[in-house]
Amino acid sequence: MPLRLGSRVFADTDLVVMAIVNRTPDSFFDRGATYRTAAALDAVDRVVTEGADIVDIGGVKAGHGDPVPPAEEIRRVAGMVTAVRDRYPELVISVDTWRAEVARAVVDAGADLINDTWAGTDPDLAAVAAAGGVGLVCSHTGGLSPRTDPHRTAYDDVVADVIGHVTRLAQRAVDLGVPADRIVIDPTHDFGKNTWHSLEVTRRLPELVATGWPVLVAVSHKDFIGETLDLPVDEREEGTLATLAVSAWLGARVFRVHRVRAARRALDMVASLRGDRPPAVARRGLA
Repeated sequence: MPLRLGSRVFADTDLVVMAIVNRTPDSFFDRGATYRTAAALDAVDRVVTEGADIVDIGGVKAGHGDPVPPAEEIRRVAGMVTAVRDRYPELVISVDTWRAEVARAVVDAGADLINDTWAGTDPDLAAVAAAGGVGLVCSHTGGLSPRTDPHRTAYDDVVADVIGHVTRLAQRAVDLGVPADRIVIDPTHDFGKNTWHSLEVTRRLPELVATGWPVLVAVSHKDFIGETLDLPVDEREEGTLATLAVSAWLGARVFRVHRVRAARRALDMVASLRGDRPPAVARRGLA
């Protein structure tokens, strides 16, 4: 089915780029480069130019770090949503939060999507999405609490566990009033998973695609790529692009990334190889 977010409608053949803009001083990727408002807005301008369809704004680092109270998270993200909405009326704006009170504030500010990367930890969050008429990302963390890392996590079948959890969250969201065409599922690589789990989830993405829900993959520069190639965060670009391309070929539809230009080009190439996008130009052998 099509995916409807804000004023945009994405067909099932569209490969949708979600750009990450973190209003955090301790981001694992950029170490706070976009924490200040001016820098964050400059980053939004850049990723829109580079081809982002969605901008995902986060106010709390996913991993360990200083506590961030809800009021501080709201301060970091709500005003940013308002500023981006004023600047780009048609852009799809997402906010990465697990807290219902934060979700309520950003929906009021103009957000179109709540990216709940902590798998329904706050049971009221889906109701906020429903009341606001916005979309919701349903994720899987293997039962972890927010901002914690897995330790010796084990599954009988990691993909079956992912599918069972995200589809239950999706159905609950529909029951609460979130339109089905505004829901996305995310296997949530690294969250509640070791490197072997994340690799298996990637190989078996067609099983998630077969649920009928649009699949989001958030793999950009993550630890499973770093461990697979034994590389630090700033040297994981090639591994990220390879994982994005394979995920797209296997049926994923939304791709959450730090570096938009390279991801957009890689995904456009996949779309053309699949026959869903014509070449930008075609001169060879025709002149």
